[in-house]
This record gives sequence, structure tokens and C-alpha cells, in this order.
Amino acid sequence: MSANATPTLVRPLAGEPRGAPTGRRRTVVLAVILVAQLMVILDMSIVNVALPNMQQALDFSPSGLSWVLNAYTLAFGGLLLLGARAGDLLGRRRTFLAGVAIFTAASLLGGFATTAGWLVGARAVQGVGAALAAPATLALLMSMFREGRERTRALGLYTAVSVGGAAIGLIAGGMLTEWLSWRWVMYVNVPIGVALLFGIAAVITETPRQAGRFDLTGALTSTLGMTALVYGFVHAATSGWGSATTVGAFAAGAVLLAAFVLVELRAAAPITPLGLFADRTRSGAHVARLLLIAGMTGMFFFLTQFLQDVLGYSALQTGMGFLPVTIALFIASQASARVLMERFGDRRVTIAGVALSALSLLWLSQLSEASGYVDVLGPLVLLGIGNGIAFVPLTAAGLAGVPPEQAGAASGLVNVTQQVGGSLGLSVLVTVFGSASRNAAERPLVGAGPAEQARHLFVEGADAAFLVAALMLAAAVVVATLVIRARPTTVAV
Repeated sequence: MSANATPTLVRPLAGEPRGAPTGRRRTVVLAVILVAQLMVILDMSIVNVALPNMQQALDFSPSGLSWVLNAYTLAFGGLLLLGARAGDLLGRRRTFLAGVAIFTAASLLGGFATTAGWLVGARAVQGVGAALAAPATLALLMSMFREGRERTRALGLYTAVSVGGAAIGLIAGGMLTEWLSWRWVMYVNVPIGVALLFGIAAVITETPRQAGRFDLTGALTSTLGMTALVYGFVHAATSGWGSATTVGAFAAGAVLLAAFVLVELRAAAPITPLGLFADRTRSGAHVARLLLIAGMTGMFFFLTQFLQDVLGYSALQTGMGFLPVTIALFIASQASARVLMERFGDRRVTIAGVALSALSLLWLSQLSEASGYVDVLGPLVLLGIGNGIAFVPLTAAGLAGVPPEQAGAASGLVNVTQQVGGSLGLSVLVTVFGSASRNAAERPLVGAGPAEQARHLFVEGADAAFLVAALMLAAAVVVATLVIRARPTTVAV
């Protein structure tokens, strides 16, 4: 294939030349991409509202419950770069189809789970499918829209789906759990996945396959290394930092991740081209994104339980309680893509958005057993505005200046930072929550009954987790300020 050839990404309409997608067909392909991204992102949050029901039905321990989320995000994040490489070597359409098919089948399997291990296993397989599908979506979007205002606006929609999908998942999860059962947070993916398979087959054609091979050693060491670290944090929440298992998990994680770096330095076709980190703006964007997601994932995890266990909300009421953040996210992301980035540039908009998100988490750290929904509403709206503003420029900065032949790897890396950040953040905050709750248990409320005491311990732990999450986002502000370079703004003509 010549250097000037343009890969055919979609089936052309009658009368349209074959080549890059245009007009109506590009709109259809963009719709397929957005629905696929919504499905894989939705699944990170849709189970949140159902967690208390899952815990009762399948007898999860409090710390074990976090693996319903971590099993998915670890498999997703750990194998994303392998999925991106698969798209390059096998063709993005073929990889896209395989990923959606695996995800759909695992969702059906998870809905039938009768044990905790069965559900966690199904969630891990869902993550494998998502790891194959997600890189293809962003890589196709990058190929369809040239860098500049056109891509920024497409990324605005992509970001609205990616970030807003997490909030939408909470609402959908509440409805499904309340009206049907917790199993439907898994089953709901089946009709969506089947429709996507038909859509992909109808409008997307295969991209040229690149020569090369899979870096299986890199994929294995990175995935096992991250899993070991997350397990170490979660185990520390129940057994302490001095536990032999905790120390062993951290040691194994450090060794495996060091091995991963060595493998990537020597591999002929590395799963993570380390040259992608050479640009300080891209590297800074990845680190800031990881920290931002780390804080956000823990926030949704604990705030969902606060609404149900402390305020006594039903699953449906809990889901609807997150509606303000969904609306704020969508409005802010569109304003960021269409107005703010053009006027102020990536760096300033990123700093402002992350700072607002940090303030929202600091606000949440002041919750008490006497707090009501009004005390949650303000932080949620501020969180939606901050996240919506920040994620569009962070995504654009993470993909800036990437050559077309590395689009798949770069797209995968953006998603990896998001999934790894979610897993690490949740595991760290679960550990903080456990330590704070145990400390509070040493100072029991005088005259409090068991239920009141349980609520007190939860709020003490959750407030500590919110505070640490706010510190994570404060660190993201520092990274964005010191590392990300300002790029020239796009002037409207």
C-alpha cells in the first residue's frame, strides 16, 4: 500500500467513491462507534447500583465486592494494547466484531451467575471483549476526522459518551435493578451487542492488515503486574499492610511491571511503543487522565452505597439521583469541544475542569450521617461540569501528533490509562475506606444502635476516601499545569 493511499473504512453508498467515509455514511459509522463505546463504558458503572443486591444474592464480602468492578477494568485495561495491536495485524473490523461478540456472550453468561466467582469470571471475560472492541472505535474515529476542529468536535461527542456513559449507567442500573433484578444489568448488553454486530457488518469494511506479530509477553506481564498491585491494595484493606500476602502481591506487581518495561524496550513489535511517551504533552495527558479517573471511580463506588445504605434510597432512586451529573457532563463536554478549547486552548481548559472536579470531591468529604440529597446535589453538578470540561482536551492532548500507523496503539493507550486508573484508584480508596472505618470502630458512638453505628462507620470511611480522591485530582492539576504544553488555539473563520 502506498504512503498516499487512504484505507477504506466503510461501505460506500451508491454513487460515492470508495475511500474515506463522507456524508451520511460517516454519520452512520460515527453512530456505530458511539454506541459501541457507550456499551463498554456503561458496563463499568451500570453494576454499581446493583452491588448491594449482588452482595446479598451471591454472598460477597465487603472487600470482595470491589472485584465485580476490578475484574472488568483490569482485563479491559490490561489487554487494551493487545486489542489495539490485534486491530492493526488482523484488521479493525474483524477485531471489532470479535470484541463485541465476546462481550455480548459474557454478559449473557454473567446474568446467569449463581456464585460470586462465576460473576467475577464473567466480568473478566467482558473486559476481554471490551479490550478488543474499544481501541477499534477510537482508531476509526481518528481515521475519519482530520486533526483540528473537525476531530475535536467528534471527540466531543465521543467524550460525552465515554464520560457521560458512566453516569447514564448508574441511572440505567437503578431502573433495571428496581424494576427487574440485578441480573438485568448484565442481560441488557445482549440486545445492544447483537444490534451492534449487525451494524458493524453492514457499514464498516476491513482496514488493511499490517505486517508484524503479537507481543504476548508484554501483554501478559502488564496484565498480571497490574492485577497483582490491585490485589495487594484490596487485600491490605482487610488484612493490613504488613500481611505477607499483601507484601508479596506488591513485590510480584513491581517485578512483573519492571519485566514489562524491559520486554517493551527489546521487543521487535512492542505492544506499547514507548516512543509514544516521548512527547511530554501526551505523557502528561495520560498521567492526568489516570489520576482523574482514579478519583472518579472511587467516588461513584462509595456515593452509590451512601445513597442506598445511609439515605435509604432504592436502586431506582439512587440511579435517578445521578441524573444531574449526566446532564452537566453532556452540556459541559459540548461547550468544551465547541467553544472553550477554541478560545482558551487544551491546557487551560484541562486545568480548570480537573480543578472543579477536585473541589467537588473535597465537598463530598464533608458528608455525615445527617446529610441529605441536597448535600450531594451541589458536588454532583460541579463534578459533571468539571469532568465534562476536562476530558475533551485530555483526550485530544493524548492523541496529538500521533502518526497514522500508531493510531491503534495511541488510542489503546488512552483507554488503558482510563481503565488502569479506575482499577488502581478503586483499590487504593477501598484500602483507605477500610483503614478509616476500622479506626472509627475504635471510637464507637455512645448509645448508638447497630444500624446507626454501621452508618457512622461507613460515612467515616467514605469521607476519608473522598478526601484522598480529591488529593488525586489535585495531583492531576499539578501535572496538567507543569507538564502539558499549551497548543495554539483554533481560530474560527
